[in-house]
Amino acid sequence: MPISLQAAILGVVQGLTEFLPVSSSAHLILARLFFGFDGDKFGLAFDVACHVGTLIAVVAYFRSELARLVAALPRLFRPNDRDARLIWLLVIGTLPAVVAGLLFKHQIEGNLRTPAIAAAMLAAGALMFFAAEATGSKTRPETSLTSGEALLVGCAQAVALVPGVSRSGATITMALFIGLRRAEAARFIFLLAIPAILGAAASEAPKVLKAGLGDTAPLFLIGVVTSAVVGYAAVKYFIRYLGDHSLAVFAWYRLALAAATAVWLYAMAPS
Repeated sequence: MPISLQAAILGVVQGLTEFLPVSSSAHLILARLFFGFDGDKFGLAFDVACHVGTLIAVVAYFRSELARLVAALPRLFRPNDRDARLIWLLVIGTLPAVVAGLLFKHQIEGNLRTPAIAAAMLAAGALMFFAAEATGSKTRPETSLTSGEALLVGCAQAVALVPGVSRSGATITMALFIGLRRAEAARFIFLLAIPAILGAAASEAPKVLKAGLGDTAPLFLIGVVTSAVVGYAAVKYFIRYLGDHSLAVFAWYRLALAAATAVWLYAMAPS
């Protein structure tokens, strides 16, 4: 398979799975496992490039909301301003991922980026989807979200640093557990993802720049473009889908992928 096509496939995988609740990091790890893609050319640096693409996608989709939040910055300390309040909730929700990233970054990158862990977390996340759908009231508007609840959603986002958990999956699950309406929960968690994706890309950028891209620069560009285009479509249609549908289809998909990975690892294990 041409290496440029491999880059495009991984970009599509990242664009779809960054925003769907199925874990982009797990899919990139498993794509390399199943298809034998070059781990040197498509390692963590390439993942960062694809994250830049998905960041472009979510910023483009929420451009009007982001412009409104920027305009609200001078009103940040007005307690009754709705946009100013949303800014504070997003700040609070971002803090756990920042702390977890600073404390556990090396452990996550060094020990947890494995197919076995990704598969286990895919299965565990699926069970949490079923639990959230069964217990959450899904009746509360976003305006009812409290600071403590924003922190809980942020903690769920921090857990998603582990491959296989899924940032959107963990945060949407927590949002449903606390009773938010589906579409409004999706809107909040995608806005919350923007600083997290930006932080993840920024933290790895110095390594990428120091190492240099060399002949891999075109591959990185392919990854950025494909993940941005596909990511924009994924955000748009997932929010629409979630308004009227449950997470069940994603839960069953995660269980199937986890089972397939377990079978693959068993079959490939030395006898």
